[in-house]
Parts: sequence; structure tokens; C-alpha cells
Amino acid sequence: MSLPHTLSPRRVCVAPMMDWTDRHCRSLHRMISRHTWLYTEMVTTGALLHGDVPRHLAFTPHEAPVALQLGGSEPDDLARAAKLGEQWGYDEINLNCGCPSERVQRGAFGACLMNEPQLVADCVKAMRDVVSVPVTVKHRIGVDTVEEYGFVRDFVGTVAQAGCEVFIVHARNAILKGLSPKENREIPPLKYDFAYQLKRDFPQLEIIVNGGIKTLDEVDTHLQHVDGVMLGREAYHNPYVLADVDARFYGSAQTPLTRDQVEAKLIEYCATEMALGTYLGAITRHALGLYRSEAGARGWRRVLSDSKRLAARDLSIFDEARQHLREPVGISE
Repeated sequence: MSLPHTLSPRRVCVAPMMDWTDRHCRSLHRMISRHTWLYTEMVTTGALLHGDVPRHLAFTPHEAPVALQLGGSEPDDLARAAKLGEQWGYDEINLNCGCPSERVQRGAFGACLMNEPQLVADCVKAMRDVVSVPVTVKHRIGVDTVEEYGFVRDFVGTVAQAGCEVFIVHARNAILKGLSPKENREIPPLKYDFAYQLKRDFPQLEIIVNGGIKTLDEVDTHLQHVDGVMLGREAYHNPYVLADVDARFYGSAQTPLTRDQVEAKLIEYCATEMALGTYLGAITRHALGLYRSEAGARGWRRVLSDSKRLAARDLSIFDEARQHLREPVGISE
């Protein structure tokens, strides 16, 4: 079954999440879904221009498609960082205009950029001038007490004039004073209708909705109104939610891997990475939710979180973890 070419490759995405969506997390997600669009953690322009570029940008080709999310507010710095991202093989450069953390605010970027739409437009133009991959923006619907739809409409309209064609809308306000980043993901009310209205007002733009979405049925509902849906914490804590994405939203005829098959691939990945010096726990921490809601999942998580076992660099830890699952299935040769 083939899909019309007009359908967005970002029909389903996994959000950029600090300390979570590193290359090991993305590799696991890619084992489960071939087509889900993946994002890096946010990387600041300073980290790229003055730091260890390979540490921040290295990834394996099998993770693709992957978008690089940048944090910054200086057009020239963002252009240089975007160019690096394209050279390292990323499929999209995304500008963070949604993060509410104080550290990000001190750097004068993230959600506070929504108060300066013309600066964001200048940043987008500077990046688009030097890369051929799409430059996109992830943002909130308002800042602090601004509740009017007109605020986000005017922000999108201004940035779109600089050539941005893809907007990822976290359908909550960002409260810059008084709420932690965690509270900012939970307390401000979700207003999906703002994202829907953006699509009606800017039908030529690609609008992706993000925030509090947990099931593929919800994804289906949102796709009646917008071009794509971004899953966040649910995809991290319950990665197997992605198993049916390819068939349901991308027309794939391939049967998804079972959890056991994903685990077998993960063990191979761990062996390869450990040979390169990677700490086993850096990988297993992303797989704790693989058997979420299955009998014995708690025991699986407990074993794969055991720091002593992980430090021993022994892949038999998976055999022990699997013993806690009902009807354990052996991994074939």
C-alpha cells in the first residue's frame, strides 16, 4: 500500500527530550519503527562551536531519519551550527523556541524567543541560507499570561515569512517564572484547538501537534486536523507504542518486530557498543519500558537498572531480566 506523496514524513515523531533522546534511545526507537521521525536532544550552538562536535553530533546511519534540534538565538552562530548538522547527515534542523528552563532563558533562547518573532525569523533565514535540509521551529502557544490565539498566530506568520514551512506546536503556554520545566510539561492546560486553528489559518504550512499525547488512537484523531503528531514521554516510557506506527500511518506492509525480537536486536547493539567502550547502562536505561504493561515488567526493569550487574559488562543480565517475564521466550540464534 503506498501513501500519497503529500503526506508528511513527520506524521509521527518522537520529541527532542533532554537527557533522554540520545543516540542509544533513537537506535532503540528505530528498531521498533522504521518511519517514525526522530529528534536529538537539544544541542546549544555554544556546545557545537566551542565543544566536542563528534560527541554531540555523531550518530549511526540506521537511526535516520533524524532531526537535529538546536538551541540558540544568534543568527550567525545558528547558521554555523546548522551547517555542521547538515554535514554530519541530519535530515532537518529544528530551532528550539519552546524550552522554559531557567538555564535556557539565561542564554536568551528557548521559549522566551517567542517574544521576539522577528529575531526567530532572522535565525531561520540565516540557517536556511546555508543548508539545503528543512529548517523547522518547535514552539509553545504562548508565554506566561498571554492566552490569546493571536500571539501564536502572529509568531507563526512572521517566522513563516522567513521561509519556515514546518511548525511543531507544543500546545501549552510556557510559564517562564514560577514553574519548573517538569511542571511546564504538566500544569499549563493543553489547547490543541490552537494548533488546529494554525493549520486552518496557514493551510500551506506543515503543522505538527505535541503535548500529552499517549495513544495511536489519539494520533489518529489529531491527524484529522493537522499534518503530524509528536509523541514525548509516552514514547520514552513505553517505546513499544511505536510498533504499529509504520503500518498504521505510513502504509508499511512489514510485520512489526515483537518485543522479544526487539530485545534480541538490542542485545546485538549492546555488544557492538560495549566493544567500543560504551557503558552498558547508558543503553539499557532507555529500554526499561520495553515490556511496559506486560507481566513481570517490574522485575525486568529492576534487573536492567542494577548498577553492579551493569558495571560487570555481562550481557547475561538480559537472561536474568527475562526470567521475570511471564512465558519467557528464548532468543533464537
